[in-house]
Amino acid sequence: MSEQKSIHVSIDRERKGGLGVLGVTLALLLAIGTFASGVQVGSGNDGRMYTAGLYNFLFSNDEVEETGMPDMTEFWRVWTLLDENYVSASSTQTVTVEERVQGAIDGLVDVYDDPYTVYLPPVVAEQFEADVSGEFSGVGMEVGIRDGLITIIAPLPETPAASAGLLPGDVIVRIDNVSTEDMRIDQAVSLIRGEKGSTVELTIFREGDAEFQTIPVVRDTIEIPTVKTSIEDGVFYVALYSFNAISEEKMREALEEYIKSGTNKLIVDVRGNPGGFLQSAVSVSSYFLPSGKVVVSQESGVEREEKLFRSRSRLQVSPFNKENFVVLVDNGSASASEILAGALQDHGAATVVGSQTFGKGSVQQLLDLDDGSSLKVTVARWLTPNGTSISDGGLTPDIVITRTAQQRLADEDPQLQAAIKFLNGDDVVSEDFENQLMAESDLENETGE
Repeated sequence: MSEQKSIHVSIDRERKGGLGVLGVTLALLLAIGTFASGVQVGSGNDGRMYTAGLYNFLFSNDEVEETGMPDMTEFWRVWTLLDENYVSASSTQTVTVEERVQGAIDGLVDVYDDPYTVYLPPVVAEQFEADVSGEFSGVGMEVGIRDGLITIIAPLPETPAASAGLLPGDVIVRIDNVSTEDMRIDQAVSLIRGEKGSTVELTIFREGDAEFQTIPVVRDTIEIPTVKTSIEDGVFYVALYSFNAISEEKMREALEEYIKSGTNKLIVDVRGNPGGFLQSAVSVSSYFLPSGKVVVSQESGVEREEKLFRSRSRLQVSPFNKENFVVLVDNGSASASEILAGALQDHGAATVVGSQTFGKGSVQQLLDLDDGSSLKVTVARWLTPNGTSISDGGLTPDIVITRTAQQRLADEDPQLQAAIKFLNGDDVVSEDFENQLMAESDLENETGE
């Protein structure tokens, strides 16, 4: 009971500061390739050069002086003092030189306070490489850090996580009775993943609930769907679940269906879509924008050099605008989903409906080191065509419509219904505007005006 109360206090304290996103490291709980958006493996950098730099930084004062690196005198003083004075509580416990070096590097990386920039020791790096290069078992959801807490970003449809009733925004408090307090994403992932058919118990906190819930989830091999289509009240509906290698082809097929359907109203739903390849986001955006329009810009380096990614000629579809095209988003829409929504919103090609997006707008590069470890480092960030940084709290929809946990569990979808009403010509008022009207009405009642 005391543990539950203390965690409630921690969550409440974090929530009072707002829901500003500190960041998300895509958890790789899915059967995917390089699914974490923006991760560039290799990218032409020499791992040996980086390894030499790190080890010289730690072990050679002469090298430090020659390269103009900071004075490491105090570092070596602490190293020596620990050697001379530290006594372990256990006579058998020792800390190897390799562990101390890795700990020092980990601490250096941690100072940057970027959840995407991570040092991966050899064993973890080997596991990461396996994760991004083949199939494995998991529960079918993305997790990340939000307000300092391990949070579910999006359970994908038709996966164990979705079937178990897990929802975006659920805070994972314990994994098989192991507390997640101060736990890193890679540690959480290693506990959640496991053999197909085995069970992991997730204790979660759901906003609005008074008690924690413990939910068992049976692991399975995850197959990620790409596109699903239907017609809803005269509106053609496309659910896009990921931006993978076949998303462009699947979107083409969906738009061919749209053309044959005879309707001129379209919804593209990227709610719960945690992203994928940048190239896929640009290609999908190209179906809805004239050739040459900026889809996203990449800002990188200390000098903030800018690289533009533009739409390319694709299937000729009747022009889209804010009256006949809606993009649905929510807090599970991240990275490539935000690139698509931001581009269409900024160019006036669609009306964005739903709730605030997650805010994953940075690019990571994976650098291999000689000892088998790796450094995953943020090298760039994404900006929408109008210059909005996706990482700064995500994107705000044109029409804000929320969907509660109770509505999700009851399979009620006010966001989709609002989008359909909007496209069919009915008035749909943004909840932010409704709150403003209510506040103004309350003020008039108080003042008697």
